[in-house]
Amino acid sequence: MLQPLLKGVKPQTVDELSYRAIAIGFPLFALGGLAFAMIYAQIAWTRFWGWDPKEVWALITFFFYAAYLHLRLSRNWHGERSAWLAVIGFAIIMFNLIFVNLVIAGLHSYA
Repeated sequence: MLQPLLKGVKPQTVDELSYRAIAIGFPLFALGGLAFAMIYAQIAWTRFWGWDPKEVWALITFFFYAAYLHLRLSRNWHGERSAWLAVIGFAIIMFNLIFVNLVIAGLHSYA
């Protein structure tokens, strides 16, 4: 079913698009998801970090994408290896969104 949709699209183009999306999203996440969240937590709860499961998985997500960008830029990981890292990163985000919010009890969860 995807074959007709992707006909004529080069894998290198998809790889570059994925990399650029991550390269743009990473600093935005670092700023909004970590820095501004820490400032808000300091004001709201008088602590900038509480080792809540949501905070820990946000940090894990940050470190994973930092490793992705590092491997992509310094080790020349392109193509299939880069694609698998992007898929794993997406799985980490989905785990954080679904499992951490709905199953694990914590300050930021609905469990």
